[in-house]
Amino acid sequence: MSAELGAMLVKAGKITPDQLERALTIKEERKAKFDEALVEIGAISSEEELSDFIGKQLNMGTLRLADVELNPEIVKLIPLDIARKFTTIAVSRLNKTLIVAISDPNNIYVLDAIKFITGCNVQPVISPEKAIQKAIETYYRDQNGVSEILRGMEDDDELEIVAVDEQGFSESDLETAVQDKPLVRLVDSIIKDAVRMGASDIHIEMYEKRIRVRYRVDGSLREMAPLPFKYRAAIISRVKIMAELDISERRLPQDGRIKVKIDSRTVDLRVSILPTIFGEKVVMRILDPNALMVDMTRLGFAPKALGRFSKAIQLPYGIILVTGPTGSGKTTTLYSALKQINTEDINIMTAEDPVEFNFDGINQVAVRAEIGLTFASALRSFLRQDPDVIMVGEIRDSETAEIAIRAALTGHLVFSTLHTNDAPSSINRLIDMGVPNYLVASATRLIMAQRMTRKLCNNCKRPYRLTDDDIKLLNVPEDKITTRDVFEAVGCSECGNSGLSGRAGVFEVMPITAEIEQLILDRATDVQIRDKAAEEGMLTLRYAAVEKLMTGSIGFKEVVAVT
Repeated sequence: MSAELGAMLVKAGKITPDQLERALTIKEERKAKFDEALVEIGAISSEEELSDFIGKQLNMGTLRLADVELNPEIVKLIPLDIARKFTTIAVSRLNKTLIVAISDPNNIYVLDAIKFITGCNVQPVISPEKAIQKAIETYYRDQNGVSEILRGMEDDDELEIVAVDEQGFSESDLETAVQDKPLVRLVDSIIKDAVRMGASDIHIEMYEKRIRVRYRVDGSLREMAPLPFKYRAAIISRVKIMAELDISERRLPQDGRIKVKIDSRTVDLRVSILPTIFGEKVVMRILDPNALMVDMTRLGFAPKALGRFSKAIQLPYGIILVTGPTGSGKTTTLYSALKQINTEDINIMTAEDPVEFNFDGINQVAVRAEIGLTFASALRSFLRQDPDVIMVGEIRDSETAEIAIRAALTGHLVFSTLHTNDAPSSINRLIDMGVPNYLVASATRLIMAQRMTRKLCNNCKRPYRLTDDDIKLLNVPEDKITTRDVFEAVGCSECGNSGLSGRAGVFEVMPITAEIEQLILDRATDVQIRDKAAEEGMLTLRYAAVEKLMTGSIGFKEVVAVT
């Protein structure tokens, strides 16, 4: 459909032939959706605009699903598997006519299938594919999901607790319970729902009289439906079996992995089990390749910062450091850089703890300190493997720092991360680790600090005017405040009533220029290095966040909270 639709758009003057060619190229190279490609290159403003165009061309109605509340009973006239397969959802019914939202008007089979299943005449309206998928996950969540399974478990007899530390189950009880179909479906649904919501982590937490389940979505934890307390041991044991862990061990932490197939894609889960006073807590980190964004142009860089970073990663040697707290997106940034320079004539080697995603053409090593395979020992071995580019997951000690610096000085491009608050303070952090300042000055080519910000939901954000107190709290020069008219979060069904949807990074990019190199040799303070970098055009994290505030992509509260 893409080429035909593109031709229609060009003929109508909506896009240029050059834009069509670029969008088709992006679609082919990244396996992206055609409408997403058009939005990315700025040919159209939104997927809704494209839906409106298609509707007018075909004399068919269009619908913004986020603006309407659907009747769950009407929605479920179309079975879930059919809704997902054809990306369609029932909107309303008038007598024997069923109005359904579809994204592909050329698919006549879906209309025939729905007519056959429901016995209704079908009237289609056009909606963007993403909006339909989101509505499907919202309105079908309870069907085959956690809530329905829980309702089926409510009538089960209460198990008698015979020993508090065993949580009411003997080992043979657990082995039987974890094979129980409703329990299996319950745990499976917790995982499926999290993946479909785009969560990065699942938390299952034990308290004295309840089990709490939370998903981390866009960096924030959201509480989900509580689980039946009497099944607490069986739920944990089911997760342990999936991760091939010892169900009889409840006193010590355990780590494992689960690989599952959800909606025709494979997802890895990194499982951590931790004993607490009321039972074991489970955290599952979701490693979904489809959710990993490794295109540097889409991470949220300001144009100048992106140019500086892109130039640095093309250097033949030196060390490039990415700093920030846990969860700030450092690994994603490094993966993006490696993907950009990953060509057949370059030998790239990484040492990671753990390896989160696999990339073709990159030699990835998982660090295992318990058998002596540390970052430092892996790095030493790398130097005997004829590498061009090396990535060390984290510089944790003086030994790793010194080997990484020396590798950078002997003709290798080295990427790594540090835990510091900003880019300038990383210099003295390395020196404090025992690396001589002259080696730091000679080897370091660029340091970048970053944070992840939560973007405002475009569907429901509303105008907000910054007050004098807000300006004072931002604590930036007046010339950085280009407008007081910004936006704030509200909340709607499309964003789960959070007012936020998606994330983007803010970056503080500091190239090591000749002047900064001299300051390092002179043992300058963090403040002196920061002032010189700002003088040379470095945007601090706060300034970078304020720029996003001015363009309406993030809110005032997010700027203050993150930077």
